[in-house]
Amino acid sequence: MKIAVIGPGAMGLLYGAKLSENANVVLIGNNEKHIDEINANGVTVKRAGNEKKYNVKAFLNGKYNEIVDVVILFTKAYLTESAIAENPEIIGEKTVLLTLQNGAGHDKVLEKFTDKSHILIGTTQQGSYRENFHTIVNSGLGETAIGSVDKNFENKNLICDLFEKSGFPCVFSDDIYKMIWNKLMINASSSVLSGVLQVNQGFIAENEFAWELCKKLIYEICEAAGSCGYNFDVLQQTERIYKHLKNAPGGYTSIYSDIKNGRKTEVDFISGAVLNAAKAAGKTALNQEFIVQAVHALEGKAMEVK
Repeated sequence: MKIAVIGPGAMGLLYGAKLSENANVVLIGNNEKHIDEINANGVTVKRAGNEKKYNVKAFLNGKYNEIVDVVILFTKAYLTESAIAENPEIIGEKTVLLTLQNGAGHDKVLEKFTDKSHILIGTTQQGSYRENFHTIVNSGLGETAIGSVDKNFENKNLICDLFEKSGFPCVFSDDIYKMIWNKLMINASSSVLSGVLQVNQGFIAENEFAWELCKKLIYEICEAAGSCGYNFDVLQQTERIYKHLKNAPGGYTSIYSDIKNGRKTEVDFISGAVLNAAKAAGKTALNQEFIVQAVHALEGKAMEVK
């Protein structure tokens, strides 16, 4: 199987490297220095005191022109459309587009480039952070769940088997949208709130005012999910997220890092996805709306955090 991973950040490097043992994999990105370092050094994956080097070829956007079987997207959500548009030669009539990006709504972007029967969406509990452009630490192990936009999708077992063989526990879900909403519960509540407040995850649970704000965000996510036909119990989700924060008190999220460094965030595909679902159902989500506007207000302003 021939695979192109677009977006060779921490997660793209992790999946690209490990999948390369069982498939023909190329990495595609927009940072020339990054691409050169990968080609010169390979990709090193560290885990629990061990490390392994993988020789994976990397290309700048538009420089790889062979059709692949699967495109896996790990770019920032707001770069998805431009990233695919800059690599038209890799997509053929049978190419599958798979997104494992944060947030929701990516399938609507992918539909601009192929039909629904060739789109997979998913979520992953794997964790990774980058030491440099070619070295990453596999910081968390967990399941990768994927599902089809079209119920008639073929070869689902082939893709899941490849992931399993490469060290990624994988399940093909018939209810993938609910799983994505389940991940949004954390991303659009405690994660984004920790970014706005510029604090670690534990602070959200420990501070009474931050926790009250978080509970309001959780309630609105449950309401929005319900309007889409995915029902969640507010109390259960609140307890789940509280336990999550207590178990990883020192954790920092990508949206925290983006705001801290004055970068554009993925908030439109996280809190924005919740807000859009609420509006489509004729509901209000004032706390989510505030969060989206607050994050955009902070983008471009590098923050000094003591």
